[in-house]
Amino acid sequence: MGVSNFANKSFVSRTLSGIVMVALLVVGLTVGGEYWGGRWLFFANMIISLIAVYELYKSFDMQKTLMGFTGYVALIAYYVLIYFDQYSVRILGNTIHGKRFMMIFMVMFLIILFAEYVFLYPQYNAKQVAVVFMCMVYAGVMLSYLYITRMEYNGLYTVWLIFIASWGCDTCAYLAGVAFGKHKMAPVLSPKKSVEGAIGGILGAALIGGIYAYIFQDKIDKIPNPVLVFAVICAVAGLVSMTGDLVASAIKRNNNIKDYGKIIPGHGGIMDRFDSVIYVAPVIWLLVYIMTGMSVD
Repeated sequence: MGVSNFANKSFVSRTLSGIVMVALLVVGLTVGGEYWGGRWLFFANMIISLIAVYELYKSFDMQKTLMGFTGYVALIAYYVLIYFDQYSVRILGNTIHGKRFMMIFMVMFLIILFAEYVFLYPQYNAKQVAVVFMCMVYAGVMLSYLYITRMEYNGLYTVWLIFIASWGCDTCAYLAGVAFGKHKMAPVLSPKKSVEGAIGGILGAALIGGIYAYIFQDKIDKIPNPVLVFAVICAVAGLVSMTGDLVASAIKRNNNIKDYGKIIPGHGGIMDRFDSVIYVAPVIWLLVYIMTGMSVD
């Protein structure tokens, strides 16, 4: 009886949290204008990225170190560059374009980490440098493509492909796996995932993407045959999303943790819920650009 009650409470909290997240996404991603369509989403995305990076640093016991602090500052600076790229910001008479500074920014971030490594030696080791750099790019930079995709042309509609390809694929993969799953896809890392489930997830994501495009095709500009294009994008990104889920699981296993956090009742941390979204967001941006000729300028 106790186990049953616990399971029911877990299901209820997970369901309620899911409803709240979807509601926030609908408001944050679809309401246009200067704030919800841009700046509010920008700050929300940055905060979520910071929490995700913190959770990853915590899994490596780096969350309260100087290198960890450097990672947080670097992530905020990265978002400032994104902001400069999306809005006309003039400093000393010059218009600042964030994209021009992205590569040198990442190099400078690594240089600072190496400086901390050598000048504080042996407090830190090279593996910790790699971890801090990797976590900031993984959970910070990659997740920022949620905001970047939303701010592109047709972004109001293409941004939802990120969630169709990640959460939609995950749901369809689970249903297909329960119904038809026989062959294990990653037996050591994730015993419950099956090849049949993966195929079902990819096909399901493609179907949902196609239906979504069919519903909104009259509002999607300059994309020929959006039903086919969105279906293909979601299928490819759905396949990628499974890798993202497995990456997050592998890191948890390496560090012997069950969940990354407890911020989302019934789901765990940001990394637990957004693991596939993080992986899919930049892929969706890239696929939309390749298949539709979306301008990156």
